[in-house]
Amino acid sequence: MTCLICIASVKRNQAVWSCCGCFCIFHLVCIQKWAKDSLFLVSSPLTDDDFGKKDYPWPCPKCRFEYKRSETPSRYYCYCGKVENPPLDPWLVPHSCGQICEREFKPPCGHKCLLLCHPGPCPPCPKMVTTTCHCKKAKPVPRRCSAKEWSCHLPCGRLLLCGQHTCENPCHAGNCQPCPRVSKQRCICGRQTAERLCASPQWQCDQVCGKALPCGNHTCEQVCHAGPCGDCPRSGKRSCPCGKSKFTLPCTEDVPTCGDSCDKVLECGIHKCSQRCHRGPCEICRQEVEKQCRCGKHTKRMPCHKPYLCETKCTKIRDCQKHQCRRKCCSGNCPPCDQVCGRTLGCRNHKCPSGCHRGSCNPCPETVDVKCNCGKTVIKVPCGRERTIKPPKCKQLCSRPPTCHHPTQEKHYCHFGRCPPCRQSCQKTLVCGHLCPVPCHDEALVKQTGLHQSAGPWEQPSEPAFIQTALPCPPCQVPVPVECLGQHEVSPLPCHSAGPYSCKRPCGRLLNCQNHTCMKECHHVTKINGSADGKKAGPECLQCEEECTKPRPPGCSHRCVLPCHPGDCPSCLQMLKIKCHCKLSVLYIECLKLTSADLKEKDLLTSCKNQCPKELPCGHRCKEICHSGCCPLNCNQKVKLRCPCKRLKKEVQCSKIQEGQVSLECDALCKEMKRKASEIKEAEAKAAIEEEKRRQQAELEAFENRLKGRRKNKRRKDEVEIEQSSWQKYKNLIMLPVFGVAVVMIAWLMVYND
Repeated sequence: MTCLICIASVKRNQAVWSCCGCFCIFHLVCIQKWAKDSLFLVSSPLTDDDFGKKDYPWPCPKCRFEYKRSETPSRYYCYCGKVENPPLDPWLVPHSCGQICEREFKPPCGHKCLLLCHPGPCPPCPKMVTTTCHCKKAKPVPRRCSAKEWSCHLPCGRLLLCGQHTCENPCHAGNCQPCPRVSKQRCICGRQTAERLCASPQWQCDQVCGKALPCGNHTCEQVCHAGPCGDCPRSGKRSCPCGKSKFTLPCTEDVPTCGDSCDKVLECGIHKCSQRCHRGPCEICRQEVEKQCRCGKHTKRMPCHKPYLCETKCTKIRDCQKHQCRRKCCSGNCPPCDQVCGRTLGCRNHKCPSGCHRGSCNPCPETVDVKCNCGKTVIKVPCGRERTIKPPKCKQLCSRPPTCHHPTQEKHYCHFGRCPPCRQSCQKTLVCGHLCPVPCHDEALVKQTGLHQSAGPWEQPSEPAFIQTALPCPPCQVPVPVECLGQHEVSPLPCHSAGPYSCKRPCGRLLNCQNHTCMKECHHVTKINGSADGKKAGPECLQCEEECTKPRPPGCSHRCVLPCHPGDCPSCLQMLKIKCHCKLSVLYIECLKLTSADLKEKDLLTSCKNQCPKELPCGHRCKEICHSGCCPLNCNQKVKLRCPCKRLKKEVQCSKIQEGQVSLECDALCKEMKRKASEIKEAEAKAAIEEEKRRQQAELEAFENRLKGRRKNKRRKDEVEIEQSSWQKYKNLIMLPVFGVAVVMIAWLMVYND
C-alpha cells in the first residue's frame, strides 16, 4: 500500500491513520502535516485578531471528507480503535490488534461487526431477521439484516397528507410522495381561490389583512393570516427608551423620554452611557484610559474605543524556521508564516499554495477532468496525471456517420481517433449474381511501395506508408457442384473458377490387357461407339507396356515370356539347377516337373541316389541313401562297452548304448583291486605326515641351540615355581556363594521367629 501524501510504501511497523470516509491509509506524520497545511490555507486570509478563534475543517487527501481541527490525529490506533500502538504480529493483518471489531454497522441496525480487527469498511450485516415489507401487508420472511427492507410491489394504500386520497405507488420505503392531484383551494384569509396541488392545501395570498384592531385607531398590518388579528401593539404599559420608567398612554401617543441618564453599557463593555434618556443607539466611548499595547512593551493614554498598537516588530522565527514574524506589536502568539511556498509542484502546472514550510511539498491538491471523445464521461484525476492516464471508457454509442457504402455502421462505444474498420459483409451483387460475403472493403489500408528510392546505403529505410482506399470485390467463392474430367467425383468449386477440372487422381479405366488400369492423371475420354460405360479405356488413355505380372504356379520363380496379355500364361519349361538333399551333387530338373510334383515325387527328384554323408549323434555315418530331413537314430554298428574300472569289456549295438538298455558293472575282483589301491594311498599319506613332523622337530632343536649360545655369559637364578593346589585356586569361588546362602538363611529365620 502507498501513502498518497508522500508517495512512499506503508510498512507494517509505521504509525498510520485511516480515513473514516474512504478508508484510505496514510502515515500518521504525513496526515498531521497535511492537516496543518490545509488549516493554513483556510486561515491565511484571516486577520490577526481572528487567528486561532474559529475551528476550520481540513479535508481528507483522497475523498475530501472534512474533519474538525480538534479531530487532527495525534495517536496511533488499530483499525477498530481499541488498542493504542498495536504490537507488530506477523500472524495478523498489519496495524490490527487481532480482537473482534465490534464496530456498529452503517447504517446502524443494532448489531456489531464480528470480524477480527480489519482495514476498510465493515461488510453488510449478515444476521438473519424476520421482517415484513414496507407497507406491512405481506407476511414476514427471514432476510439478511443488511437487506431487510423489501417491497411486495403491491399498491401502498396509505392515506396521503391531503386526507382525501391514498397512495397508488407500489410498496415503498419512507413517507409517501405528495398527492399529485390538483384542486381549487382558498387561501388562509379566504379572499382568493386558485388551483393548487392537493398536497399543499394551505397557502397565503399577497394581500395585507387591513382589519381594524380593537383600539379603533390602527389596522392589522399582517399579510393573509388565520385566526384573530390580536391587540394593538401600542396598547398597555410602554417603557421609555432607557427602560427605567413606564407610561400608560393611548395608542395614538408616543412614549416620551424620562430625562434620567441612559446608563446603558457601551460597546467597550466597561463604561456606561452618560447621556440622558434618548432614542436610537448610544455613542462610542470617548473616555481616556491607560492602555497597554498588545505586545506589553508600551503604555499610553488614549480614548477607550481606539485600540493601541505600537510600532515594535516581533523578531521571533516562525514555524517554517526561515522567516521572522515581523508583525507589529505581536502578542507572542505568532501566526504561521504568511508567505507562500511558491515552489513548482510535481504536476509541473501549479506552484505550492501552502505556507512556507520545511521539507518537500505535498502533492498538487488540484484535480483535472479527463473526458472521453464525446465528453459525456468524465473522471477527475490529480493534476499532472492527465498526461499519462488513459481516457475513461465511455458507455455511449459512437454517433459518427458511416464512411462506407452501408447505411448504418456497427454499434460500438465512444472512442478517440478513426472508427474501427467496418466488419459488416459487403453484400454487393457480383457479375455471377451472388452477393459478396466478405467484410466491407471500402476503406482498406494498402501498403505503398516504390514511392521513395534511397539515395544510398547510408540512408535509413523509411517506414512503409499506408493509404486508405476501396478495394474491388474478391472473386466469388460460392461453391458450385462440378464433375471432374474423368467423371470420378463431383466437387464444389468456387463460382469464379467453376469449369471442367482434373481431380489429380489416376484415370483408373481398364486397359486392353485386362490386367492394368490407366495411370494417367484424370483426363478427358472420348466415348467410342456411343458407349456409356465409364470404366473402359479410350483413345486418350495410355497403352500397356509392362511385362506380364500374373501369379506363377507355386514354386516357380520365372517370369512369363510374353508381354502383359489377357488369359492364362503358358507352362514354364526352364531347367532348374538345384542341389540334392546331401548338398554334394548338382541336379538339373524342369521347372514344370518340380512345381507339379507332390512331396514324395519332389524327394525322389532331388535325391542323388548315393549314401548319406551325414554323421549320427553317436559319431557314425548314416547308412541310408540321400534323403531329406533328419537321419534315423537307430545305429546298428558294433561298439565295445567297458566297466567303470576299465578292466572288463563287451561288444554291443550302438543304438542300445544310446538308449541305456545295456550296462557293464565291476565284479568282486575289480572291487578287491580298488580296496588294495586305497590302502596303499593311506599308508603313503601317513608316511608323509611323519616325515613332516621329524623335519619340524629338527628345525626347533637347531633354533634352541642358537639361543643357548647367546646366554652363555649371563647369570640366571633358577626359580622353582610352586604349583598351587586346586583348593587354593578355587576357594574364593566356592566360599563366596556359601557365605551368601548362609546370610540369607539366617535373615529368613530371624524374620520367621519374630
